[in-house]
Amino acid sequence: MSEPAILQLDAVVRTYVQADARLEVIRGATLKVEAGDLVGLVGPSGAGKSTLLHVAGLLEMPDGGEVSIAGQPCGAMSDGARTEIRRNEIGFVYQFHHLLPEFSAVENVMLPQMIAGRSRRAARKRADELINSVGLRDRASHRPARLSGGEQQRVAIARALANGPRLLLADEPTGNLDSHTAGDVFGLLLDFVRQSGLAAVIATHNLDLAARMDRVVKLEDGFLVDQ
Repeated sequence: MSEPAILQLDAVVRTYVQADARLEVIRGATLKVEAGDLVGLVGPSGAGKSTLLHVAGLLEMPDGGEVSIAGQPCGAMSDGARTEIRRNEIGFVYQFHHLLPEFSAVENVMLPQMIAGRSRRAARKRADELINSVGLRDRASHRPARLSGGEQQRVAIARALANGPRLLLADEPTGNLDSHTAGDVFGLLLDFVRQSGLAAVIATHNLDLAARMDRVVKLEDGFLVDQ
């Protein structure tokens, strides 16, 4: 019997109400992402890529359809169960790193582990390993304000991987970086995904970066279309 997909979207719908108007952002998105799959998500600004990732990552509830993580349908789950899946199974990387400014790089990577119940000592060991693996051994004690944009995003990647997720969702993870730094950070992210066997969906406007992924889907008129 084959393993279930890490992420499965079945005819997902997401609608917003603005004044008297209904805005159908996602109209029936269907997607299956297996372990080891690296999927690029493209589409014009305003197409709903961020919304789709929020729904896939259980940050927003769909208005129709179903989101399943590792074979578990999530629509009928309690808020607590959804939070547990987000914490243990899903890693997020955003365009803006959202690091906590009062904590050092290594502490930012420790925090999600400690929230998940890992001891401070074990969290520090794992954080040190991840900070080293993203090339920031000598910057581990620095707070975000003392790190470059590329270094901050490397910390954000390490933080997303801290709890050993099976699914990585990244929303324009290099969109706030210059082209050279973006290429380096994107390469690092791809290496992590491929080495760990994660399932990953990465939204990007950069078609050159998207071409480095295993396959690309386009969000068009609220539907996902293979490219």
